[in-house]
Amino acid sequence: MNEVRTGAGATVGGVQVSLQSVYLKDCSYESPNGPRLPPNQAWDPKFQLNMNTSTEELAPEVREVLLTVTVEAKQGDATLYLVEVKQAGVFAIAGASTDDMKRLIGSFCPSVLFPYAREVISDLITKGGFPNFVLPLVNFDALFAQASETAPQPGMVN
Repeated sequence: MNEVRTGAGATVGGVQVSLQSVYLKDCSYESPNGPRLPPNQAWDPKFQLNMNTSTEELAPEVREVLLTVTVEAKQGDATLYLVEVKQAGVFAIAGASTDDMKRLIGSFCPSVLFPYAREVISDLITKGGFPNFVLPLVNFDALFAQASETAPQPGMVN
């Protein structure tokens, strides 16, 4: 995967990737007590971030990739808010080997979808009455590489 060309579509090492559409597939916002803090406590939440990527083949060489991002803010035992966003995109992918497809779905496609999910999460939290929240940037290439190293290889026994 050496050559990269940007635009409406991209060619990566002979693999052609074209983004057909981006859309919000599902979202959820819960704030059990609204923006009120537990009595006698200053704003000092602990955040938990979870992300997951899945895919569905819609047609030959066309995939829906779904990036699920969940953010939970807690102060002590009290949940301040819980946000889950499922950001989807339809990608036309031609000329990809099995390994190329894994990398595209695990790294490239989520990198394209993440800014959209990040905006929705920030908007929901702010509209919920909480201070502005912006998710940190995510290096999906590094996450994919880390997951590939820890995943069991075929023929290996753990």
